[in-house]
Amino acid sequence: MSKNKQTAGHKGAYTSQKKKEGEPRTCIRYRCGLTNTIQDVLNQRPGWVEMKDDGDWDFNWCDVGWLRENFDHSYMEEHVRICHFRNHYELTRKNLMVKNLKRYRKTLEREAGRLEASKCDFFPCTFVLPSEYHIFVEEFKRSPGSTWIMKPVSAVLIAVHCVRYRQTDHLYVIHHYYTFPTQVARSQGKGIFLFRKLKDIIDWRKDGSRTEEQKDEAQVENYVAQRYIENPYLIAGRKFDLRVYVLVTSYIPLKAWLYRDGFARFSNTRFSLSSIDDQYVHLTNVAVQKTAPDYDPEKGCKWQMQQLRQYLTAKHGFETVQPLFKEIDNIFIRSLLSVQKTIINDKHCFELYGYDILLDQDLKPWLIEVNASPSLTASSQEDYELKYRLLEDTLHIVDMEGRLTGKEKRVGGFDLMWNDGPVYADVGLETLGCSCLVANTHLGCVNDRQKQLLQLLKPFPGQKRI
Repeated sequence: MSKNKQTAGHKGAYTSQKKKEGEPRTCIRYRCGLTNTIQDVLNQRPGWVEMKDDGDWDFNWCDVGWLRENFDHSYMEEHVRICHFRNHYELTRKNLMVKNLKRYRKTLEREAGRLEASKCDFFPCTFVLPSEYHIFVEEFKRSPGSTWIMKPVSAVLIAVHCVRYRQTDHLYVIHHYYTFPTQVARSQGKGIFLFRKLKDIIDWRKDGSRTEEQKDEAQVENYVAQRYIENPYLIAGRKFDLRVYVLVTSYIPLKAWLYRDGFARFSNTRFSLSSIDDQYVHLTNVAVQKTAPDYDPEKGCKWQMQQLRQYLTAKHGFETVQPLFKEIDNIFIRSLLSVQKTIINDKHCFELYGYDILLDQDLKPWLIEVNASPSLTASSQEDYELKYRLLEDTLHIVDMEGRLTGKEKRVGGFDLMWNDGPVYADVGLETLGCSCLVANTHLGCVNDRQKQLLQLLKPFPGQKRI
């Protein structure tokens, strides 16, 4: 038996495929635990072959349940890649995200002063219940009449009915299917409610308003109580939030990429605080909105990020919108720095995060949450195309084929935002001077990725450049 066979705790996390330094890999063996857009991207990638059994693999797009059960028992060769960091939840569980941000802000205040620490004031006042219940009550009483929102932080078993748009020779074939992940984060608005009276929390703690599913659980589920943003920025009277994608390929040193595309998710009903029980008013999740009686699937509830940026620029001017997007960039960087020393860095790991950002009427961005498994299931053909491009570019950066130099500042729709320090755009730096360095981020800007990729990437082995 070979040394690798003896070392491997979990079969399949290594490979016998050998290649010389700098030689492109001609065959990538992958496993995929999801049956949505990522499966299509992997299937159509030249030279990639799916491993359906427990055989050797080079690349694994797994769900977090697989990660938890198998990561610590897997031996991985140098080139192997997997789509999550071991303790990704330090940023993606709502309670831990806030804990790490608070600690990071205190560190900044101690080491760099209050002004620097104030750059972390982008998340609403938040408490973890039931452990911080008494502290929460004190804050609650300081502002009577305010609206708060409760969100669960634990994982539950859910079944999701999905619609899959499969690309076949430029046609989109719809497949209906059910997926049953073993453990996924509670999402799509489940378990979330707004409240203004303390008795609503007291009733909840006594199981008065908990669901039968919650009552059957062995222990009281942890929730976060968060001050609700009562003055959201509205378009056509409707509330929305932003879904933005950030790819981290390393935490030590921190290397993060920002995707140019994303979208705004709108509520289907005009915003009002008169009814805090109407989920169609207050929750922007597509899974919630599409169940509204007057939901129009043709129109949907999404704007592309470019469309939103153009709207805001036309209404408020470039001088106002440019600083807004710089503040959004600040959220990405500060949140990642807050967990940099906590996340277990591993050269085999990368993570595609889905950030949820809310704008208030003063155009201040707020971080709502970070998703370790942002939905890759398409809600429309346009949504499918966006996610397909996103995932394709993610694989370009992970670069299993060995086609990049490692010095790139842009790959497809991704721009390198942080590389052990801020990354600046090359254009015009020699004339602008060091005092006018421009961040290398282009959220909501033109995404001419196909042209850029043709210039950047060498052809796949056996392919001719088009």
